[in-house]
Amino acid sequence: MVQDTILLELLEQQQQIEQEIAQLEKELSMDDVQAPEWCIPIKANVLDFEWDVLAQYCQFDCVLMDPPWQLASDKPTRGVALGYQQLPDLLIETLPIEKLQTDGFIFIWVINSKYVKAFELMEKWGYTFVDDITWVKQTVNRRMAKGHGYYLQHAKETCLVGSDVIYAQRRGQSQKPEELYGLIEQLMPGGKYLEIFGRLNNLRDGWVTIGNEL
Repeated sequence: MVQDTILLELLEQQQQIEQEIAQLEKELSMDDVQAPEWCIPIKANVLDFEWDVLAQYCQFDCVLMDPPWQLASDKPTRGVALGYQQLPDLLIETLPIEKLQTDGFIFIWVINSKYVKAFELMEKWGYTFVDDITWVKQTVNRRMAKGHGYYLQHAKETCLVGSDVIYAQRRGQSQKPEELYGLIEQLMPGGKYLEIFGRLNNLRDGWVTIGNEL
């Protein structure tokens, strides 16, 4: 019985690795990706982007962010390579988010070591914390997907401000569940949506997506 359980876990880990390899291969060949017809992708460095110009043309009902948080140590995931550049908190703070909304919601993906900083950013930008969304990661067999971590292997990620729990299959590195977009659109139907630090896999009809990896 114990051997069967161990074998099942090994098979699931193999499936997860194969999925991650397939996702990496897909990302390497994304030059030919066709953006959704009604999305607005803007490839730009968010740190020197002309936010004032964007704010003049549009005020958004929702801002979604997945900041590339700078991790606490030089080996934050015990040997797992990160496929993106990290940003110090001070640079993330310089984003003039308060100019992009007069009334609306902000959704911020946060890692465990940055909860306090994320709350500080929300206060700085003029927001009041409402709730959070927990994404419980699952394998293709709908079991808990073991993630990366320094002390513990987490099977979940948290997005500040929200009202639900999302159960969704784990995707490629740093990719968040598509279910979140549907939840936001249900919360604010027909709204104006902005995603910052977006990637090609984030492009979605009805959204403005800004990032240097588009």
